[in-house]
Amino acid sequence: MSFSSLPLSYCTNVHPGKTVNEVINGLSVHTAEVRKQLDAPMAAGLWLCRSVVSELLKDKEALERLAQTLWQHDLCCYTLNAFPFGDFHSERVKEQVYLPDWTSNDRLNYTKDCARILAELLPEGSEGSISTVPLGGRMNPTAPDFQAICFHNLILLAKWLKELHAGTGRLIRLAIEPEPLCEMSSIPKDAVPLFRSLFEMAEALGELPCVQEHIGLCFDVCHQAVVFEDVMTSINQIVSSDIRINKVHITNAIELQNPSENAAGREALVSYVEPRYLHQTFARMSDGSVVNRLDLTAEDIRREPSDSFLQAETWRVHFHVPVYADQLGPLKTTRPDLRAALQAIRELEYSPHLEVETYTWPVMPDGDTATVSLSAQIARELASAYDLLRELS
Repeated sequence: MSFSSLPLSYCTNVHPGKTVNEVINGLSVHTAEVRKQLDAPMAAGLWLCRSVVSELLKDKEALERLAQTLWQHDLCCYTLNAFPFGDFHSERVKEQVYLPDWTSNDRLNYTKDCARILAELLPEGSEGSISTVPLGGRMNPTAPDFQAICFHNLILLAKWLKELHAGTGRLIRLAIEPEPLCEMSSIPKDAVPLFRSLFEMAEALGELPCVQEHIGLCFDVCHQAVVFEDVMTSINQIVSSDIRINKVHITNAIELQNPSENAAGREALVSYVEPRYLHQTFARMSDGSVVNRLDLTAEDIRREPSDSFLQAETWRVHFHVPVYADQLGPLKTTRPDLRAALQAIRELEYSPHLEVETYTWPVMPDGDTATVSLSAQIARELASAYDLLRELS
């Protein structure tokens, strides 16, 4: 197979948007400018938080204005990011981004409402996808029957999406996005076993075909590289388990090699310590074992005397960095994993949606960001992603 023929999408969660007017302003000021600079087709992967979704469903004219804004700037929308429920640009997001989790009716109803909106925005003849939280974050408290309730809600959603398809002709699929130290983190250890359990419950209820059609994964390459997975093997495991990859996030993570002796790399990494987002950090030791810490801290990086974590061969950090970057000064990135993952995606019998999701531009250390506009940097990222896709085609 080849990659999706739909225009490459970039996720608008990089821009603040707590109201419809803020979302439309972000599209008009930033996304439209990226489209002008890119010289290639482009889609807007909209992030619509709960307050925006509610506003759009209450006000038909607001939804029409959003659709008109996309059309006026030669943009389409076939995928939504329904991972962050609330304000993704508050001073501190971190573990709150996984709430509400999939045991909550709020999460279920929010996702349904996102699908209602996407059904109105989808280009004719295309299918839609919605990415969502990896059931929940392990750092947040959960009930003993957490998994069973999540599966129950996911099956309800699958049945509802089937009804939406029958009523509107719009096929929309959910894409659960594994993330480090969440309920779905590792593909072989978490995602595949959890999906098998979901499928068992669905089969017992006579809903297995519906669930397999409408519930799948979002494969974020940064996330799976951070936990030191062989991304090609992970993708093959997903396929062999009859799990559909509905969406792929084209993303890179930070890599620090030989941290205990790499003083320049450690100091460069300190500049990525920031208070808004969670930056899970994994370390591969000389014996091949992998250990982790929930968040990146300056204290961990500068610890004297050094501890066992600093004696690792390599650190990988959940901090989305530009797709085009193989290196960031003395730091490396996981771009080789991105190339490998896309090569495996190309071999699938279907074409998942492809989206660039570097939401961290506003919190990235000064560099090009001080002299080059945000739209220019996003355009450069998308051009780089298109180049990579052409190389692999």
